[in-house]
Amino acid sequence: MGKINQLIQQWQKGTVKTVKELSSLGYSPQALKNYTTYKWLSLLSRGAYKLYNDEVDWQGGLYCIQKKKNNTIHIGAKSALEYKGFAHYLSLGKTKVELFRNVNDSLPRWFTQQNWMSDLNLSKTSIFDYRGLRAYSSAIVNKIVVEISSPELAIMEMLYQVPKVHSFEEADLIMESLTTLRGDLLQTLLEKCNSVKVKRAFLYLSEKHNHSWLQDIDQTKIYLGSGKREIVKNGRLDKKYNITVPRENEG
Repeated sequence: MGKINQLIQQWQKGTVKTVKELSSLGYSPQALKNYTTYKWLSLLSRGAYKLYNDEVDWQGGLYCIQKKKNNTIHIGAKSALEYKGFAHYLSLGKTKVELFRNVNDSLPRWFTQQNWMSDLNLSKTSIFDYRGLRAYSSAIVNKIVVEISSPELAIMEMLYQVPKVHSFEEADLIMESLTTLRGDLLQTLLEKCNSVKVKRAFLYLSEKHNHSWLQDIDQTKIYLGSGKREIVKNGRLDKKYNITVPRENEG
């Protein structure tokens, strides 16, 4: 009894533990079967458990995955900006939570088989190598602490999704409010970003809103590629950054 009591006391409500994690703590498959029989634990899905009668949503599953070494999955783009208070005024109704990860990172089946997948928008991208990027923050979602993109990273992820997921106008409005970004982190991200489109759009909007942190960015160290990038269809061409932007953004 002492062992199961210890486990329950240390188990944060609303979260998931995998069989592998429980095994590393000294709980055998037979013990887990017994705990399920006696209604201390419930099998969420093959390979993952929750506390009996506990309600678990996507953030509890994300919390579990993020504990794994070298994981890259995190809340990003507009969702991360919303959790930091930068984009609430742009949301009308319920929107999907945006999760980003490296292209070669997979999600466990116990996570992807849940009903919560309908609340999520998953992106596998090579815009950054997220492993070891050190550009993250945290947010409390339903009393569970999860890792999210810093505002500096999130706005670049959002620009990556323009125009397919978000409009240029949305990104423009949010960029206007980002007055306290860190120049040193922006420099690192702009140098490591693999998307020419994102870097050009970011610099264009930074100049449009004349942010003070722009003076901390050394563009000579940022690769901006060559040729035109179409961000907005039928827009005007900004000659400095060679991108198409909305025609109302003249000047």
